[in-house]
Amino acid sequence: MRFISGASFAMGSDSFYPEESPVRKVRVDPFWIDETPVTNREFAAFVQATGHVTLAEIAPDPRDYPDMPPEMARPGSLVFDKTCGPLRMNDFTQWWSFSFGADWRHPWGPHSDLAGLEDHPVVQVAYQDALAFARWSGKDLPTEAEWELAARGGLDGREFAWGDELAPNGAVLANYWHGMFPYENLSPDGWERTSPVRTYPANDHGLFDMIGNVWEWTLDWWSLPSIPKKKFKGACCVPANPRGGREVGSRDPCTPEVRIGRKVLKGGSHLCAPNYCQRYRPAARHPQPVDDATSHIGFRCVVRQTGG
Repeated sequence: MRFISGASFAMGSDSFYPEESPVRKVRVDPFWIDETPVTNREFAAFVQATGHVTLAEIAPDPRDYPDMPPEMARPGSLVFDKTCGPLRMNDFTQWWSFSFGADWRHPWGPHSDLAGLEDHPVVQVAYQDALAFARWSGKDLPTEAEWELAARGGLDGREFAWGDELAPNGAVLANYWHGMFPYENLSPDGWERTSPVRTYPANDHGLFDMIGNVWEWTLDWWSLPSIPKKKFKGACCVPANPRGGREVGSRDPCTPEVRIGRKVLKGGSHLCAPNYCQRYRPAARHPQPVDDATSHIGFRCVVRQTGG
C-alpha cells in the first residue's frame, strides 16, 4: 500500500462530462491505498480462505426482479464483445451481453478461465464482493474523493494522471482502447482486454492502473456534485471527506421500477476510447448498479489512518 497525505484538492472537471462538474475544493484526511487493483491471485486466496460465492455465481431471485423472464434465472454476468464493424453508438446492448456462466473464474464467458491472468485485475465482482474482500483483509473501499486524490498523483487540476495530454509524445501510459470503439482495437501495447497490474508507469504517488484497465468500485452512492453554500460571507468552506448521496437518490430515474442503488465507479477501463467514453481520467465517474458484475470492473482497497 502507499500512504496518501491528507490534502485539499480541486475535485472534478469542467472540460468533459456534465456529471464531473462543477470543480470544487475538497479536503481528504490521510489514508493508505493499494498500489494496484486486487488481482485474480489475491481474490482466489480470499475465496479459498472464506468460501465466498460471488453474486455472479448465484442465480438471481425472481422475487427481486419481478419482470425477469424465467429463463434468465441462472448465474451469469455481463461480457463485452467487440463488434464486426461500425454501428450507431446509442445502444450499448450491441456490444454488451449477459453470459450465463461468466464469473470471476470465467471472466469472458463460461469457456474462458484464468490461465495466464493471475496478475490481472479480478473482474466480474459486484459491489458486495468487493466490500467482502476489503473487510476480510482488514481494509475498506475508498470513497470517491479518496480515490480521486490518489489518482491525481499530486497533479492538482490536470486532466490526466500524468498531465494534460492523453499520450504525450505518443507514449501509451494506461490501458485504454486504441482505435474506433467498439470494433477496431489497434492494441499498440499488446493488451486488448485487461493487462497485468504494474504494466504501465505508476503515478507520482507510486500507484498503478489508477487510469484504465478496469473501473473501480467506491463506497459512495451516486449523486451529482455541488458546491455547498457558505454560511457566512467570507467564511472558509472546504468540505472535509465528502461523501455521495443516499441509496434511494442513487437509483436510475430512467427506470423507476428498478429499485437498486448505484455506486460511483472511478478510473475508466480498457474499453474507454477517444471516440467513446473518454473516462480515462481522475475526475471521470460512472454510476453502476450494486448488483452488476462485468468484464471491466474491479476494485482496490484503502486503510484510513484516522479509522474514519
